[in-house]
Amino acid sequence: MINVEERVALMEFKSKYIAPVGADGVYVINTGDWRTVRPVLDQDKCIKCGICFMYCPVNSIVKEDGKFIIKYDYCKGCGICAHECKSDAIIMIQEAEK
Repeated sequence: MINVEERVALMEFKSKYIAPVGADGVYVINTGDWRTVRPVLDQDKCIKCGICFMYCPVNSIVKEDGKFIIKYDYCKGCGICAHECKSDAIIMIQEAEK
């Protein structure tokens, strides 16, 4: 097993905006692990306008079966979705300890 320094040395960056490519292929970085607060969507309050979907900077909000849902793998907890939601259907709550 190689250590972190060796792994970083093997990484090759195609662009500063794209996930790094290394000896094992493309590295997936779940940026949602950095979050300290997370958005929670109340489906009963949601008017399905899509504003949250349009404003999410990391595309963590998707539409499935006619409803918007939050995918937490890449959500950083920035709160933009909650701020822009006109029906107050999204609230930010403290992230539980992992």
